[in-house]
Amino acid sequence: GLRVGDLFDMEAFAEKLKEVMEYHNFQLVNFYKAEPVSYEAVLEEAKGYAELLTSMVIDVTDELDAARKRGDKIMFEGAQGTLLDIDHGTYPYVTSSNTTAGGVAAGSGFGPRHIGYILGIAKAYCTRVGAGPFPTELYDGLEKQDPVGKHLGTVGHEFGATTGRLRRTGWFDAVAMRRAIQINSVSGFCLTKLDVLDGLEELKICTGYKMEDGSVLEVSPMAAEAFEKATPIYETMPGWSENTFGAKSLDALPQAALNYIKRIEELTGVPVDIISTGPDRNETIIKVHPFEA
Repeated sequence: GLRVGDLFDMEAFAEKLKEVMEYHNFQLVNFYKAEPVSYEAVLEEAKGYAELLTSMVIDVTDELDAARKRGDKIMFEGAQGTLLDIDHGTYPYVTSSNTTAGGVAAGSGFGPRHIGYILGIAKAYCTRVGAGPFPTELYDGLEKQDPVGKHLGTVGHEFGATTGRLRRTGWFDAVAMRRAIQINSVSGFCLTKLDVLDGLEELKICTGYKMEDGSVLEVSPMAAEAFEKATPIYETMPGWSENTFGAKSLDALPQAALNYIKRIEELTGVPVDIISTGPDRNETIIKVHPFEA
């Protein structure tokens, strides 16, 4: 394949491009009965890209290491959830890349030993986009229509960015969270959307999976097939009627909310260092700052 770095040596790039295009033009002509793409035209277009892009390309690994040696603060932000990871997710219901903390080192070249703190991001309830196992699911817009699940999706604005369809929602799953902690070696959590739980009389947390053979798992299975056969074991806690939206301190949270957070910490073995109570960045309670941990 071709990479941006190849544009720095156009002579070598031209040879690589020729090999790639011979392969794909063969497919176009012989399998799709289409006209071949002009090698000369593509090469000229690539030369234009090279003039534009090469001045913007640097050795990212070297730059990051220099920043580390200067003592600069460096933050890597991941995307998507642990269970969508190509290697550690609920295959085949996964994405095409590594979404876990290990992807930082693989994707940037930053040495894993230099990562000092890993912040896990988790909602105060669970959601899933698209197909795949979801043991604590309450609402999917089709067969499962639990009113609590619909509340979570509606109040939490859990709508698909492309389709606008309400996302699948469910109770907090400590079993799946333990797996995520194992994979990512999480230092602390940011628990988001706590305010979405406002007004619910009772809350449930999944503490274990009962399997078909009667065994109970405390950590979610790796295989999607086993995941789909899991029956959640719940612990019920009282909810709260008070409004937590926009709360900026622990003192502003009702005792039931504090108990819920504490129980999540106990079940996962990881502290909740940050609590989000609204969409704005200032609607946040910071117990431990990641750069000061």
